[in-house]
Amino acid sequence: MRFGLQLGYWGAQPPADTRELVLAAEEVGFDAVFTAESWGSDAFTPLAWYGSDTSRVRLGTSVVQMSARTPTGTAMAALTLDHLSGGRHILGLGVSGPQVVEGWYGQPFAKPLARTREYVSIVRQVLAREGKVTSAGPHFPLPYNGSGATGLGKPLKPITHPLRADLPIWLGAEGPKNVALTAEIADGWLAIYYTPRLADMYNEWLDEGFAKPGARRTREDFEIAATAQVILTDDPKAELDRLRPFSALYIGGMGAEELNFHAQVYRRMGYGDAVDEITAKFRAGQKEAAAAAVPDELILDTTIIGDEAHVREQLKVWEKAGVTELLVGVRNVAQFEQFRPLIES
Repeated sequence: MRFGLQLGYWGAQPPADTRELVLAAEEVGFDAVFTAESWGSDAFTPLAWYGSDTSRVRLGTSVVQMSARTPTGTAMAALTLDHLSGGRHILGLGVSGPQVVEGWYGQPFAKPLARTREYVSIVRQVLAREGKVTSAGPHFPLPYNGSGATGLGKPLKPITHPLRADLPIWLGAEGPKNVALTAEIADGWLAIYYTPRLADMYNEWLDEGFAKPGARRTREDFEIAATAQVILTDDPKAELDRLRPFSALYIGGMGAEELNFHAQVYRRMGYGDAVDEITAKFRAGQKEAAAAAVPDELILDTTIIGDEAHVREQLKVWEKAGVTELLVGVRNVAQFEQFRPLIES
């Protein structure tokens, strides 16, 4: 089982010790480092900054929001970072949600699957550099000839030759249709709130995509990177209590009350009643009560928490379920020593 360091996005201020975490991740044997974006810091800039101090770890975005940049703009950033890092970049993309897409980026959220397919197709055209980049649309027409166009736009070919035409593109996906699309057109799946308990269900979704004519990958060469806390401890209860507020935030406070993709994931796991209670309390401003309503089992379904023997056992379970890499958060440099025996064995 490989490990990736999930740095996420910044809060009110840049974190103070990220450089040390990245260097420790490379030294201890982590496979990759990932950054994210929401509606504050962006994903590419920190990744380039941290990547300049490293030589081996892969550098991934988990995820870049598609509505933040045009497909060609994202492709430019990806090919640039891939050159600077010597071919270590992983482009992780996601559609985000309607509150961010329409509220922050001022774009319509409609037809996310069709937009994803068209977006990825354009990015791959840029990376392949086999001809001038064009798209019939309807979401990202190139050249643009719609309302307000001058009529002077023309198809262009990237000036810079990409380092890798096959730069890996991974998609963040939560629902069945999006996961199936990921298996069809992408090189990997960035899975959030993954639980091995539902591996058979995920595999059905993935197999639907792999079976499509022209599917890019097969199960054998497709990567599944699941974001999951891996915590070695003799006091699991303390860690569960620490994680409860984060679960409550994403279940009860992210997205609109009537359309929260994270909440939908937990409903599929069978936690519908808990999701309703957590959401009602969080939306009423009762954040502590919302956190207290998060059951232990809900957290343990998507995390690995326990002593070393338990963690080793669970890593085998996740690997057997199909996960190739776990994206973990690490709070300080000392905590990396917990991962060393897991990596070296």
